[in-house]
Amino acid sequence: MREDGKIDYVEFLAKGVSEAKSFYAEAFGWSFVDYGPDYAGFNEGLDGGFDAEGAVRPLVILYAHDLEAMLAKVEAAGGVIVKPIFSFPGGRRFHFTDPSGNELGVWSES
Repeated sequence: MREDGKIDYVEFLAKGVSEAKSFYAEAFGWSFVDYGPDYAGFNEGLDGGFDAEGAVRPLVILYAHDLEAMLAKVEAAGGVIVKPIFSFPGGRRFHFTDPSGNELGVWSES
């Protein structure tokens, strides 16, 4: 069951999604679901994906039942919204930086 504010997903930059898939499949036996030529998801203990157009560092993504309410909490706590709420296949999300400059995302199915 997904819970507010818990780590739910992680994205890795992939300079080449097919190369990343090949490496992780060969090295660790992972399998993937393709969401277009630039994104492949995985479920290997923690859901995640490889994004050809993603952040330079791994992107930790938290879950929220109410995305707008969570965005307000992040801002009230001193987080800086770097990508306002946007839609993607499977839901909506936003990105923020914490006071140390770490970028995280928060997503919701609705």
